[in-house]
Amino acid sequence: MMIEVPSCAEMRAIEAAAIASGRVTGAELMERAGRAVLAAMFEARPALATTPHRAAILCGPGNNGGDGFVVARLLREAGWQVEVALWGDPDALPPDARAACARWAAMGPILRLPPDPGAGPVWRPGACEVAVDALFGIGLRRPLSPALVPGGAFRACGGALRVAVDVPSGLCADSGRVLAGGAVIDADLTVTFHAPKPGHLLADGPAHCGRLSVRPIGLGGARAVAAECTRIVGPPAAEAISKARRGPGEAHKFTHGHALVLGGGPGRGGAARLAARAALRVGAGLVTLLCPPEALAENAARLDAVMLRPLPDAQALHDMLADRRIGALCLGPALGLGAREAGILAAALDARADGAPLPVVIDADALTLLAGRPDLCARLHPRAVLSPHGGEFARLCPDIARALAEPARTGPAMSRLDAARRAAGRLGAVVLLKGPDSVIAAPDGRSAIHAAAYDRAAPWLATAGAGDVLAGLICGLLARGLDPFEAACAAAWLHVEAARLFGPGLIAEDLPDALPGVLGTLIAGGAAP
Repeated sequence: MMIEVPSCAEMRAIEAAAIASGRVTGAELMERAGRAVLAAMFEARPALATTPHRAAILCGPGNNGGDGFVVARLLREAGWQVEVALWGDPDALPPDARAACARWAAMGPILRLPPDPGAGPVWRPGACEVAVDALFGIGLRRPLSPALVPGGAFRACGGALRVAVDVPSGLCADSGRVLAGGAVIDADLTVTFHAPKPGHLLADGPAHCGRLSVRPIGLGGARAVAAECTRIVGPPAAEAISKARRGPGEAHKFTHGHALVLGGGPGRGGAARLAARAALRVGAGLVTLLCPPEALAENAARLDAVMLRPLPDAQALHDMLADRRIGALCLGPALGLGAREAGILAAALDARADGAPLPVVIDADALTLLAGRPDLCARLHPRAVLSPHGGEFARLCPDIARALAEPARTGPAMSRLDAARRAAGRLGAVVLLKGPDSVIAAPDGRSAIHAAAYDRAAPWLATAGAGDVLAGLICGLLARGLDPFEAACAAAWLHVEAARLFGPGLIAEDLPDALPGVLGTLIAGGAAP
């Protein structure tokens, strides 16, 4: 099942379309949101559902505050002791939130938050079992003043479960960034509605959200208005990776693709060997490592199932690519940065098979060769996959990287997703911007996020050579015939899943050997959605 990740503007459009259709009212959505918060809260800590406890609910001046008033009312109806504080004027709330506020006001007082100049008693943090942040939701435009919730007020609530409604206040829900000069309220549990937002997955979002719970509120299969909504990368379909999908008489190595991996000179072959082994493990029928003639002996001593051929220059590559059984190339891991390597990159990008560009993965040194070389960048095409980490991306698209590095002064702030989309559009190729929050963007507008966070955290991937393995996975999947964008998405998922399967102590060499377990589970139909 594809999980979409609507931007804040897209989410508002989804809600507005549902309300305009007459299927639901804004007040009904607010009521459902409040009930969803309680359900997630009780699921996170079942003991809270057994007997009444104490809660502090902090409400803001928008509809997020209205959700908070619903939570407060429901808890009071269940017998809880509830304190409610509001930032702003109750009469200035949006209509649905104002109605929710009025229903609470008939049950209990509304305190004010310092330094709110409004009249009434000031809320002071005290011991409670649940503290709910319903201050500012996905519409945050300016930094959250540290004075609004002074001194880590939630931490002063006696070890309370800290619950954020939709998004922790102070966090940009489009980028996962804390707006410059502002504070953020850390949550133990963040409850969002209908679908996750980019900020839950990108940048610092996972660190501030705690546990993320996505709850339906009756919007059903509503989709974003945009033609191509960003999606979460999920497991590849079994038929895309199972060699059993071929018909009788077709199950031989060439029906599963021949991948070429280009390696560097003596003493620099390890990265290419990692990529080659990954391409073979992910199911390419054949993998050949090409290297300078002087590096043959070193590689021959380390390779068995991976084939080996000398590659003296770009002309030699051009001649090899006359073999139409070759399905994809991988260039970059410790390739080198000289004129020979630039010529080889040009030959790879110029290669055609049946009139279409030959799929190619460009990583590491090959990305550095592209940087500042308009002649090479002009050869890029939609069947090329670029897999930069942050430093390589900054060399390749320095202006986009500078814009991303600028302090996030207002929301929606620029995100890594925005950066990858801009780069893909400019370069005319698929871009996989690597990191714990990897993003994949295609020049046709498709985009996806793979966050190694929450229950998919894989900190062991912070090890030398892991990126070379990822490049090899993409190449192997390209050789097998996957669409470049889909190959990049599938490789990102398999890469993390292999690391999760292996666990602590992982080094890059372990990743290809963990793949059979991952692939076997997928093919058997046991992959988690």
